[in-house]
Amino acid sequence: MMSNRWWRGAVIYQIYPRSFLDTDGDGVGDLPGIIRKLDYVASLGVDAIWISPFFKSPMADFGYDIADFRDVDPMFGTLDDFDRLLAKAHSLGLRVMIDQVLSHTSVEHAWFKESRESRDNPKADWYVWADARPDGTPPNNWLSIFGGVAWKWEPRRGQYYLHNFLSSQPDLNFHCPEVRAAMLDSVQFWLDKGVDGLRLDSINFPFHDAQLRDNPAKPVDARTGRGFSADNPYAFQYHYYNNTQPENLALLEDLRALLDRYPEATTLGEISSEDSLATMAEYVTEKRLHMGYSFELLVDDFSAAYIRGTVQQLEAKMADGWPCWAISNHDVRRAVTRWGGPSPDPALAPQLVALVCSLRGSVCLYQGEELGLPEADVPYEALQDPYGITFWPNFKGRDGCRTPMPWHDAMHGGFTEGAPWLPVPAEHRARNVAAQEVSADSVLAHVRRFLSWRKAHPALVLGDIRFLEAPEPVLAFTREHDGKTLLVAFNLSARPCTWSLPLGFATAPLEDHGLLTGHVDGAVLHLPAHAVFYATLS
Repeated sequence: MMSNRWWRGAVIYQIYPRSFLDTDGDGVGDLPGIIRKLDYVASLGVDAIWISPFFKSPMADFGYDIADFRDVDPMFGTLDDFDRLLAKAHSLGLRVMIDQVLSHTSVEHAWFKESRESRDNPKADWYVWADARPDGTPPNNWLSIFGGVAWKWEPRRGQYYLHNFLSSQPDLNFHCPEVRAAMLDSVQFWLDKGVDGLRLDSINFPFHDAQLRDNPAKPVDARTGRGFSADNPYAFQYHYYNNTQPENLALLEDLRALLDRYPEATTLGEISSEDSLATMAEYVTEKRLHMGYSFELLVDDFSAAYIRGTVQQLEAKMADGWPCWAISNHDVRRAVTRWGGPSPDPALAPQLVALVCSLRGSVCLYQGEELGLPEADVPYEALQDPYGITFWPNFKGRDGCRTPMPWHDAMHGGFTEGAPWLPVPAEHRARNVAAQEVSADSVLAHVRRFLSWRKAHPALVLGDIRFLEAPEPVLAFTREHDGKTLLVAFNLSARPCTWSLPLGFATAPLEDHGLLTGHVDGAVLHLPAHAVFYATLS
């Protein structure tokens, strides 16, 4: 097992299939579109791809509401298309990871349709059902992430069912052994097909408190969350009982036992709990998940103190586990806008890629991050995300980070010959792949050179990390592996700055990474705006 850890330090490129490339003109990306662009993905220098859900679904939550865990939705293609994708990726040296959404299904899933019919059918206990209180209200105070109560009345059974997300996403009852067996069997289906890894969506959500105890209220000054808007009532509670239950640990161990039969395969768990870093440390062990990531770096705080503190907290708690870091994905505002504002410095985008790829752990890069795409401003009338529609105008949802990839400067950025499911903004078309391919100074060119350079430095891929004291806006640390130590420093501001190196540091700069860098004058490091600095320590 120790020799098969390709995923340690890997750079994983997330593909949101709806928005990657449409080949049939329906305005929605598809698996053949991914196949067509795999050469481009491989040229970036990444190690693997993670494909967001492409399973059969009514698309209420754009694929995260699954109606059949073992089939491809016709809008994305067929199982044969997936097999061709897998073969092409492997021929290019790319590993393939896919989403697995274990905690819930769609209301259109055959299991739910049977379960809701009566209280005594074979699948009656496969979902979380509960009687109303004497006054007809839901059984407890649990809330949905997408707004409102987390219970919906089902007249066929005369009971409520639980939905931690949309009401069309009923939660499976993992206290039922048959459910656990069925979900592990579905996971095995894809492992047998040859996938190299599983990204496990909301993996701390499968189990709920069997006693259905109320969640306690959260004080106003503590109503901060990861992955949901601040004015969402979901932030008004401590979510002690509707997720992250102790029974979940046994499920993770069963899942790991299955994965150990496929020694090249890996797991990456998405974790969002009241203390996500502590949950990551508990979940990511030799007997549970291979890797975990949370929303801790998917927030608005871009200070050196916050990044340093977050990583140090996890390092202190996760003694033996392996983290995975992401600063953008399909659920949050794109990083260059979140951290750079409406007019980010051009040097910010490549710096952010270098930053996340220099932390200890593996990395998820989201499609378009290599182009420096900003968050798209999607008008209300074009919104598709039910989350954004519900919370408009205070929170615009997730459509702004999900708009289609701009491949060239044509209508709809070359994404489709039809009408795209989301508009392609002009500022994205201006940053299209074709234009950046021919510019040696583009974000794409910088990212390619950096990812190639990173592979030549094992300390950045596998090394230990130790943070150094430095004033804002400098983030500084060392990475050490096999007797070699690298000094890494970032200027996180849009203004030049200096940093006095620690006493006794002797450095030899590594300046061939192709990014804007700094220089040492005596014992002082001079960093231009949004610069990075790498040096060997002797």
